[in-house]
Amino acid sequence: MFQNRTEALALAIPAALFASIVFLVPVVMLLAEGFRSPVGDWSFASYSSFFSETLNRTVFLRTLRLAFEVTAASAVIGYAAAFAIVNMPPKGKGRMVGLVVLPLMISPVARTYAWIVILGQTGIVNKALIALHLTDGPIRLLFSETAVFIGLLQLFLPLMILSLISALENLPRDAIPAARVLGANWLQVFWKVVLPLTREGLVIGGTLVFTGSLTAYITPAILGGSKVLMLETLLYQRVTVSNDFVSASVIAFVLIVMSFAANLVLKRLATARNRS
Repeated sequence: MFQNRTEALALAIPAALFASIVFLVPVVMLLAEGFRSPVGDWSFASYSSFFSETLNRTVFLRTLRLAFEVTAASAVIGYAAAFAIVNMPPKGKGRMVGLVVLPLMISPVARTYAWIVILGQTGIVNKALIALHLTDGPIRLLFSETAVFIGLLQLFLPLMILSLISALENLPRDAIPAARVLGANWLQVFWKVVLPLTREGLVIGGTLVFTGSLTAYITPAILGGSKVLMLETLLYQRVTVSNDFVSASVIAFVLIVMSFAANLVLKRLATARNRS
């Protein structure tokens, strides 16, 4: 397409400069605040001070745990859904993929507020529990870790399903029948045949779900409120309420590191599984 690399670089440089000025420079300036001491030197005092507080450690561990739980649940549900969709006739497969993609076209705000209608004290769940005489009155489902987990799972599950559908589409058709003929049960087929051959889709889906769960703000803010703080809601509070940009830069740096670390760990696990 291009006569030499100079022409390609000439076309790419404007986009690279725009991205650097608009995105990278502000992010670097924000992250640099976390490494500056009150006297102007560079140190890790802000990070040690941040993690020395019990509240910050609790929020950090809660965010990490919920992101891991959402990713694990998405992988389990995603594999089952992807298997069912891939084995459908072409017409039905297209419709099901459309249903999976449909939630992604709806605003996360609307999707999250829908859970208030479902999980509220006068919501569908509480009405069903009372009608079945499982409880004497409405129970508190909102502003809990369970509500945040459900909201994040519903928000990012389509990304995992789409990634696994793409991976399963490339799975050799005779791989599973051959394993079954050789005497492998369904658990062995999945663990030794399907999982290694679809690891790339799992890595991509897991990275999208994990990083999305780490950095999502709307769902934890609405369904968790101030009772279930996450790192992203804590960051918002430190900036808007406390005007503490140092702590905000620390939280932002931690979120970025956790996102890159998740992708690296998933890739390493996939590579180790493939070698074994």
